[in-house]
Amino acid sequence: MRKQIITAILYTVVTTLLLGIAYPLGMTVLAHFLMPQKANGELITQNGALVGSKLIGQPFTGPGYFHSRPSAAGAGYDAANSSGSNLGPTNATLIARVQQSVQAWQASQPQNVAVQANVPIDLVTTSASGLDPDITIAAAEYQVPEVAHARALTEAKLKDLVQAHIQPRQFGELGEPRVNVLELNLALDRLTALAHTPQPVSR
Repeated sequence: MRKQIITAILYTVVTTLLLGIAYPLGMTVLAHFLMPQKANGELITQNGALVGSKLIGQPFTGPGYFHSRPSAAGAGYDAANSSGSNLGPTNATLIARVQQSVQAWQASQPQNVAVQANVPIDLVTTSASGLDPDITIAAAEYQVPEVAHARALTEAKLKDLVQAHIQPRQFGELGEPRVNVLELNLALDRLTALAHTPQPVSR
C-alpha cells in the first residue's frame, strides 16, 4: 500500500511538472518564436497606438463605420465575460429584440436609397461568444449604402473595399468567407483620408 501511494504521488508530481508547466511553457515559447503576431493576440496598432485585436470584436457607432455583430458579453464585447444570450429561438424577448434590430437597420438606410428588407441575420443576432470580430459578406455589403452616404463616397468604391477584405475559408474548407470589421474600418479611414486629400494641380 505504501509503495502504491508513493508511486501515485510521484506520478502526480511528474505529470504536473511535465504537462502543467513544461508543455504549456514550451508551446508558448515556440509560438512566440514561430508566429509572434498570433501569439500576442494579433494586436493592431495605428500611428503607434493600439486600436484593437483582429481576434476580438468591438463596437462601432455612427453611420460612418461598418458595424459589428451585436454582443451579449457583459455590457457588450466584454472579453472578461464572454457569453451569448442563451435565449431559444421561440423566446419572446429574443424575438422582440431581433424585430427591433431589423427595424432599426431598415430605418438607417439613406433616404435616397431604397430600404433593403432582407437584413442579414448576423447583424441582428449575437454570437455564442459575444466577441466575434468578423461579419458575413452579406452583412458588410448591406451596410455599404449607409456608410457611403455618411462618408460621401461612391457605393462602388466601398464595395471594392469590402471585396478586398474578404477572408476565405480556413484551409479552403473550414468556416465561411468573412470580413474583419476592425480591419475594414481602418481601411475605410485611410480611403476617406486619401479621397479628401487635395491633389496637385498639373500645369
